[in-house]
Amino acid sequence: MSRGLRLSALVMGDAQADRIVPPTGFTARLTLFAAGAMAFLTVFALALSLASGRLATRWGDELAQSSTLRISAPAEQKEAQTAAALAVLDSTPGIASARALSPDEQAALLAPWFGADLPIDTLPIPQLIEIVETEEGYDAAGLRLRLQAEVPAAVLDDHTRWRRPLERAASRLRLLGWVSILLIGGATAAMITLAANAALAANSQVISVLRLIGAQDDYIASAFVRRFTLRALTGALAGTVLGALAVFLLPSAQEEGGFLTGLGFEGAGWASLILIPGLAAVVAYFATRAAARKTLSELT
Repeated sequence: MSRGLRLSALVMGDAQADRIVPPTGFTARLTLFAAGAMAFLTVFALALSLASGRLATRWGDELAQSSTLRISAPAEQKEAQTAAALAVLDSTPGIASARALSPDEQAALLAPWFGADLPIDTLPIPQLIEIVETEEGYDAAGLRLRLQAEVPAAVLDDHTRWRRPLERAASRLRLLGWVSILLIGGATAAMITLAANAALAANSQVISVLRLIGAQDDYIASAFVRRFTLRALTGALAGTVLGALAVFLLPSAQEEGGFLTGLGFEGAGWASLILIPGLAAVVAYFATRAAARKTLSELT
């Protein structure tokens, strides 16, 4: 039988063959529940994977072309050292702009740790200079040597030690999401296989009678394959809708909330949910087909 005919038989079905598989019962409920629950979990695993990818991109873009210069000098020398550091930065190729942060901006940076009422004017807080690079970037090693000679109190931080661990962590979260999706697919196949085996074993007498009157094993197996595939498709569709609704109700991405408020889908990411019920049906199709062939061969 060609693939086109198989697909047509799967969609259209056969009223006589469908009577072989009981429309209700334990196996029907198990298939619907397993497909729905696994689709629900797949939505969240996919959301985690896509959000991790966006996070890695955002962290990389935000930190890749920015650096910080810290000037730790006595109060009477800080202004002069800052001016000298800005002069060095302005003459350095690869630096688009450099500016000293105001006391209010530095207080805002420290507020999450020390509170908004921090008396910054009375504390020996280093002066921070924000550096924005060009696309080509600058020679960090050469700049450090110049600063060491002209501004001894300056310490350059090009964010490399921050960016790489963050990007690596986000990439591993994305990988974890895809591994979770694969495990969910495997668990779905296992549960549907068990349900199909139980249904075939429960109908062994009916199968024996059908064989006596001339029914072929392919004809019998196709009835089970169709029924379990449609059950998995229905359950996965319901689980996907519920999962999408749950993700939609999550808090939207906020700078204050960080990663935990950005687990939703964006743009074309919502369209990827359409694939989940179809993949569940494909898994159910092949799992039931393999289970039917194995069980029918054992019943001979």
